[in-house]
Amino acid sequence: MSWATRIILLAIRFYQRVISPTLPPSCRFVPSCSEYAYQAVQKYGALRGSWLGLTRLLRCHPFHPGGYDPVP
Repeated sequence: MSWATRIILLAIRFYQRVISPTLPPSCRFVPSCSEYAYQAVQKYGALRGSWLGLTRLLRCHPFHPGGYDPVP
């Protein structure tokens, strides 16, 4: 695992454990957007995984129905 991948995964876990609990639940998807990003970076690496996570975040809005959306 590259250093970039490790740093991104650490940042996502920090968000999940420290920042996310202070916010109201708002993700429309299962798994949550942060968990999706974590899984994508683990599976595809820093560049492609971050891109998948970003596109998922852009789909997470009130006009999208959400639902089950696993990492491809």
